[in-house]
Parts: sequence; structure tokens; C-alpha cells
Amino acid sequence: MNLILFGPPAAGKGTQAKRLVEGRNMVQLSTGDMLRAAIASGSDLGKRVEGIMQRGDLVSDEIVIELIESRLPEAEAAGGAIFDGFPRTLPQAEALDKMLKGRGSQIDLVLRLKVDDEALKRRIAGRFAESGRPDDNPESFVIRLNAYNTQTAPLLPYYQGQGKLVEVDGMGAIDAVAGGIDAALDAKR
Repeated sequence: MNLILFGPPAAGKGTQAKRLVEGRNMVQLSTGDMLRAAIASGSDLGKRVEGIMQRGDLVSDEIVIELIESRLPEAEAAGGAIFDGFPRTLPQAEALDKMLKGRGSQIDLVLRLKVDDEALKRRIAGRFAESGRPDDNPESFVIRLNAYNTQTAPLLPYYQGQGKLVEVDGMGAIDAVAGGIDAALDAKR
């Protein structure tokens, strides 16, 4: 099963994806993790990505799609992928559908974590104070949140039109959100 965890930055997608990796043996394809790994590598790509992320801008479709495609064989061997932070735009969603179709696969479910923007701003301020992750600073977070709301949220009708969108309340406790996700996955199987 291939699923997309959909929601703005700091909605809890990474937390829930890690739980699914452990509990359901799925492979998490987190563009954020892949991009941070590229930065940590010190490669030319990593240096380019670092500047883009620190400004709060979105990394180009070409770079992100290349990263995702390189990890698909691992996900296929495990029986499915959790796409976390991807797709972010309609062209990425269309590219993902085409990429998966060419491999005899598809997106089976899109889980949208519904959250409140103001609560996310408070959450990210706390996370930045704790971890100091440069891409979590409150100023760039507001830019990322606005980019999500203008560029990524319009994907909802795309997946709703395919009958793949399920919404889960993302404002509850981690276990409550997990229960909503599990119910959606079990209903799809």
C-alpha cells in the first residue's frame, strides 16, 4: 500500500510516519529527511538545498522527484511507501502518479492531517527552541506554512476527485491521531 501523509509543516506527519514504519513495516519517504541528509553530506546538491530551505522556499520539483525515485525500489520491496512531504504541488502529484503507474503501482490512500495554523505556529516555536533546526525557525516556518496553503493545499481536490482522500483530526494527542490513521488504513485494506 502506498499512502501520502498530507498536511502543513509541523502537523505531525513525521511522527505518524515513524509509527507506521515500526507498526506496519512500511518505508517512509520523507523529503524533509532526504533533503536534510543531502545538506549533512556537504555535497553540491546539499549546499544548494541548504540555502533554499533556510530561506523557507520550496526545493524544485526536479530535485525532489529525483530523490523520491531513487528510493522507490526500497519501498516496493517492503510492500509500500509512506510519502511524507511529497507531493507538494500538482505537477509533483502528476509526476508521482506517472512514476508509480510506470512501475505497476499507485497511490492507494491520502491521509490529510487537519490542523490549526495558529497552533502550528506555537508548536514550531517550541520545536525550534528545543532543537534549533535551521528550517524550523519561526520566520521561515511562516513562509513554509504560507507556501503550503497556497501551493500544496490545492492538491486536496485532485486526490478527492480520485476518491483517495481521508481526513483525520491532527490536533489531538499523538495516540488519538494514530487511531484515526489506523482506522483509515484498515478500512482501505
